[in-house]
Amino acid sequence: MPPRPFTLIKAALFLVCLGPLLDLTYGVIADTLGANPIEALTRGLGDWALRFLLITLAVTPLRRLSGAAWLLRLRRMLGLYAFFYALLHVLSYVWLDQFFDGAAILKDVFKRPFISVGFASFLLLIPLAATSTNTMIRRLGGARWQALHRTVYAIGLFAVLHFWWMVKQDITQPALYAATLALLLGVRVYWAVLPGVVGNIIHRS
Repeated sequence: MPPRPFTLIKAALFLVCLGPLLDLTYGVIADTLGANPIEALTRGLGDWALRFLLITLAVTPLRRLSGAAWLLRLRRMLGLYAFFYALLHVLSYVWLDQFFDGAAILKDVFKRPFISVGFASFLLLIPLAATSTNTMIRRLGGARWQALHRTVYAIGLFAVLHFWWMVKQDITQPALYAATLALLLGVRVYWAVLPGVVGNIIHRS
């Protein structure tokens, strides 16, 4: 893709990705988030962190199926948006819900499994965001950088579990996220295993 159209697409996507934050901010200002605005804000930020994580994981399959290599150049920005919304999600919980009460936060982490896996997924996201620059790729080397960034699969699993265990009644939405993650990881396993299976069949024949 020529540089100018790609720049326009990237700029438009950047603004679109800010949309959920602007919508939630408006909800806070206009008092339209319901009876418990802090919970609505925290959950909304968490929802979008998970959505952007899944969107980021969808880039590689979409590139492979469509042949549009330029999609990979959007993956870094989408991944950073996943981290951005996850950071705001955690800050909303730590600040607005717990008022920076370290003892209460630690008690929550050890007492409630959904918070434990949620914090685990966020902590694992930090080194991925910190090593997202070209400079860090060169410092780490391609192989080590790729190995580090494959932890995004575990992050996705933890994030889905965090949402699933948090929901107490209707699990429809977390089940959809789990199915989406299973599909995105499944196609990767399929593509990784299939060439070897086909090769063995051809060799034996």
